[in-house]
Amino acid sequence: MTAASLGPIEIEVIRNGLTAAAAEMDVTVWRTSRSTIVRELLDYSTAVFDAEGRNLAQSARIPSHLNSMTHALRTLLAEYVPPEAWNEGDVVIFNDPYCGGQHLPDILAFRAVFHEGRRIAFVGTLCHHIDVGGLAAGSYAAKATEIFQEGLRIPPVKLIEAGKRNDAVWAMIRQNIRKPDLLLGDLNSQLASLEVGLAAVLRLARRFGAAAMIEAGERILAMSEAGMRAAIAAMPDGIYEFQDFLDDDGIALGQPIRLHVRLTIAGDEAVVDLSGCSPQAAGPVNATLASSSAAVMFALMCCAEPGLHMSAGCYRPIRVIAPEGLVVNARHPAPVAHRIAVGHRLLNAMMGALHQVVPQKVPAAYYGNSYVTTFQTVAENGAREVLVEIEIGGSGAHPSKDGVNAYASGMHNNSNIPVEMIEAQLPLTVTRYALRDGSGGAGQFRGGLGLVREWRVDSPRCFFTANMDRFDRAPYGLAGGGEAARGALVLRRDGVETPVPPKTDNLPLVKGDVVRLETSGGGGFGPAAQRAPEAAARDRRLGYV
Repeated sequence: MTAASLGPIEIEVIRNGLTAAAAEMDVTVWRTSRSTIVRELLDYSTAVFDAEGRNLAQSARIPSHLNSMTHALRTLLAEYVPPEAWNEGDVVIFNDPYCGGQHLPDILAFRAVFHEGRRIAFVGTLCHHIDVGGLAAGSYAAKATEIFQEGLRIPPVKLIEAGKRNDAVWAMIRQNIRKPDLLLGDLNSQLASLEVGLAAVLRLARRFGAAAMIEAGERILAMSEAGMRAAIAAMPDGIYEFQDFLDDDGIALGQPIRLHVRLTIAGDEAVVDLSGCSPQAAGPVNATLASSSAAVMFALMCCAEPGLHMSAGCYRPIRVIAPEGLVVNARHPAPVAHRIAVGHRLLNAMMGALHQVVPQKVPAAYYGNSYVTTFQTVAENGAREVLVEIEIGGSGAHPSKDGVNAYASGMHNNSNIPVEMIEAQLPLTVTRYALRDGSGGAGQFRGGLGLVREWRVDSPRCFFTANMDRFDRAPYGLAGGGEAARGALVLRRDGVETPVPPKTDNLPLVKGDVVRLETSGGGGFGPAAQRAPEAAARDRRLGYV
């Protein structure tokens, strides 16, 4: 079939076939991965790109990954491994944020797809790995002041070259991480996923031909662009501003970090000016432009009508202004381990601005934070185990309904790690896992509730690291709704409870210690006085207030 003969039916067959390919890749990672953070928490993403590195189709995974992978691949092609340097069977990996990535635990892997002697696509995976070295287990050090302290930096390198493993790269990775078998197992899972994606794209290519696949890619991008332009054109023109704050960076304690959005809607285009954000911080809450742009794009895409095909075409009507050296566009060698803190809070700020534009579509603030907790246990014989958990909170109340309790919202799309899985693999016991009463913001519609989770240490030695926020600045309510509860972190030892700073590295724990985390709920929507009496009575009966 020639490109000229592609009709709307053929385009839809190819578009849905590419989406199915991304979904097959997703299932492959889930079924073959080794670590709990990938296999159980589902902190990974898969996508298919055109020959120029633009996202054509993606799995239903993590917004912060998916809306940054185009930036990563196009940076890779433009600056490190040009298109002509790719051969059949090559797989390129990297994790360096200053080479187009996000933070060091996220390793990206890409493979080119060739048909009829032409490069017609790329397939890609991104996995958050359990550890890549650095100051703290899990590579989420809260007190790092430069990226060199955060772990192993992998520049763009061919892990597989013309179908052959680059053993030196595998050895270098193994030598620098705490749980090599788990990481290398997950890396093999990424390779398997790329194989599955390659086969799925080639099935389409053999049916339609190389030229038709390339033409279909251009038309898929154009369709997404048209849908996004229509969504923006439906918004009233104007300038809309909103801001939210991170508590601090873990180094300059108590000094809030501003995330300010100035959104301009003009016709069918949007400009998002982030120039009012704080300068980059000393601590590891900074984000690269790839991370920050992902939050901006996701916010605007959420306001489109259902049916919009999510591809890189959606980004074309949106321009982001973010001078280098800000917390949203950090300059090397700023630390970025907890870059998702900026992503969450920037999304909260974007939603606050968009509430002024399309108030009927935008909920109050969700918990807006990744509650990252890491335990490294040490047995009597010196054997070490690592657990990385990323807890969530409540979603914000919607203009027409309550928020959802303990719901992975916003930049998240994670699951939880089952209690049984943790207790079977590590000397830890989860002594409590429950909804946090009263943590949602009050309002005509109540914010969702956060969580309470407790871990008891059953190992003679353990080191605890926390990297989280929303302990000083609460998730906001909208239209008169109340703010949600702030987070809390406590150590209980010998019956005595002591607060633990939310940004803590390698806190020594002993057998019998219990760590309790209480996460934020979501903000409320509308005045509480307008809440329906039967809903208020139900809240009291269920212990929500």
